[in-house]
Amino acid sequence: MENIRALIKKVCNKEVILYIVFGVLTTLVNLVSFYILTHFINLNENLSNIIAIILSVLFAYFTNRKLVFNSTAVTFKENLKEFYKFILGRLFTMILEIVGFYLLFNIMHIHELISKLFITVIVIILNFFISKFFAFKK
Repeated sequence: MENIRALIKKVCNKEVILYIVFGVLTTLVNLVSFYILTHFINLNENLSNIIAIILSVLFAYFTNRKLVFNSTAVTFKENLKEFYKFILGRLFTMILEIVGFYLLFNIMHIHELISKLFITVIVIILNFFISKFFAFKK
């Protein structure tokens, strides 16, 4: 029981809690923009998905950089390097999200929002580790 408490304390630190909060907000940006694009602007689901991902990635970069991971990058070169690494990591997960959504929605015929939500949860978890260990400078 003590091991479980220690694990919960280790996992539930400020960084993880803030990442979850901003991850939820990023997910909302993603889902709301997807919904608006598909239902009000009447764009194709796959194109709407790509646009929603791009909007959410930009939102995530600005919130995660200082508010979650407290980046210490100062110079233009350091900031550019972080942005490049962040975008590279998100490009990987964006491709995963596009392919995953396509498979779930178009191939397996799972409802669009269920498909979107499922693949988004996987992407959020991967993005945490990419941001923490690859993108942002401490």
